Amino acid sequence: MSMDETSFPALTDGETTAYRGPQSIPPSDVSDPTIRGQAWNIIESVLDDATPQSEWAREQLRSRMESNPGNPERALLEHLMATRSITGQESDDSEANLPSPDLPVPDEDYGATVLFTRRSRRRIEAILGDRMLLTAFQPIHELSTRDVIGVEALTRFVSDDGASADHWFNEAAAVGLGPDLEFAALQAALVAAEQLPENVYVALNLSPATCLDPRLRAFVEHSRLAMDRLVIELTERLAEDEYDPVVTALAPLRLRGLRVAVDGAGAGFGSMSQVKHLSPDIIKLDRNLIAGIDHAAGQKTLGAAMVEFARQIGADLVAEGIETQAELTAVMDLGMAFGQGYLLGRPSVQPLDWAAWRTAADEEAFTSGSGGPAN
Repeated sequence: MSMDETSFPALTDGETTAYRGPQSIPPSDVSDPTIRGQAWNIIESVLDDATPQSEWAREQLRSRMESNPGNPERALLEHLMATRSITGQESDDSEANLPSPDLPVPDEDYGATVLFTRRSRRRIEAILGDRMLLTAFQPIHELSTRDVIGVEALTRFVSDDGASADHWFNEAAAVGLGPDLEFAALQAALVAAEQLPENVYVALNLSPATCLDPRLRAFVEHSRLAMDRLVIELTERLAEDEYDPVVTALAPLRLRGLRVAVDGAGAGFGSMSQVKHLSPDIIKLDRNLIAGIDHAAGQKTLGAAMVEFARQIGADLVAEGIETQAELTAVMDLGMAFGQGYLLGRPSVQPLDWAAWRTAADEEAFTSGSGGPAN
C-alpha cells in the first residue's frame, strides 16, 4: 500500500480553485500519484496564487504551458530552470527582515544563517500545504557493465524566488519544520520512484534528526517499493552522541533489507568516523576527491586506499561527481565499481530521460577510456 498525497498533514488551509492554465486542461484526477500528476498539482498551485508578487511567475508558467501543450512535466521543468536564475534578487516584502517575536534573533556574525522570521515559516508551511515540490533522479552506474543500478532522489521546489533545495531545507530547519519538509520530500520521492525499473535502488537523502523520527518507519513500510530497494543516505555529519541512537533506530529496517549510505567520504576525519560507527552498505566518495583525480597523485593514492577499505568492510564504493572522461578513466583504473555525475547522467524529473540514461552513457562516457575496473 502506498501513501497517497493526503497522508502527509497539510499545515495551512486553502481553497481549491479552478485551473486557469492556457490551452491545456489537467486530467480529471489531478491527485494521480505519478510525475504527471505531481506536475499538474504544482502547476495548479502556482496559477491559483493570486498575489501581485507572483504575477510574473504565473505569466512565465502560462508561457511555458503554451510552448509545451499536453506536456505539463516539461513546462514545469522549464519554469523551474527559469526561476532559478533570479535566486539572488531581493524580496520587496516589508516584513522579510522582521524577526518573529517567539523565535531567537540570530547574531549578525552568523552571516549565512537563515533569518528566523514569520515570513520564513509561512513560506515553508505553504510548500507543505500545497505540495509545491517534485523529485528528480540522478542515475548511479555500474561502471564495468554500463548499467544504471540505482538513483539518488533530489528534491526540486517550485517558488517565485528560485531558491535552491539546500536553502529550503536550511530555512525549514531554522524555523523548526526541518523533519516535516524532509518527510514531504520523502513521500514525493517514494511515489515518483514507482515509475523506475524494479531493479533500480533509490537513495533518499535524510538528516540524522529525520532518521530518529518515529514517522520514518511508517513511511518506508507503507511504500510500494521493496525494502531492499531503499537506501538512506545521511546528509549531515553526526554528533558523537547521535551515533548510537541512529544505529538503533535504523537497525530494524536494515534487518528487513534497507541499506545505509554515507556521503562525502574521503573529505576528512569526520566522514571516516561516520563510516566507522555506522558500518554503511554504501560509501560515496566526496566530489572534492574525484575532481581532478586523473592528474593528482595524492588523490589517486587516497582513492586506491578507499577502494581497499571498502572491500575489507564489504561496502559498495560510489565515485560521486564524475564530470570528465579523464576522471571516469581514472576511477575505473583504480577499481571503483560504481559512479555518479554529470558525465554519466544529469538529474531529471522526466521518465523518458530515465529510460534513455544507459544510451547516453554509452555515447558520451564509454566510447573511449578504460576497459573496466582494475583487478
